[in-house]
Amino acid sequence: MQVMLGLVVMGFLFVIAVDRMIGHSSLALAVAILALLIGNARILTFNCPQCGSNLFFRDWIVLPWPNRICSNCSRDLARPL
Repeated sequence: MQVMLGLVVMGFLFVIAVDRMIGHSSLALAVAILALLIGNARILTFNCPQCGSNLFFRDWIVLPWPNRICSNCSRDLARPL
């Protein structure tokens, strides 16, 4: 979670810095978005051991913390296998 938050803050600061140095640039925003996608790709590997559903996805929204209970099969993920 700290990595995701850190990348968001760094992306925000990067876009502001580029905007101040050379003016408005869509390229800076594209670079920040790409860095977020690459940096947070690991969240796609956290899946429910029972049904394979991703633990960070809640229907159509992605949150920076995983579910404690699977939203697909209702398995308690805090309990050991």
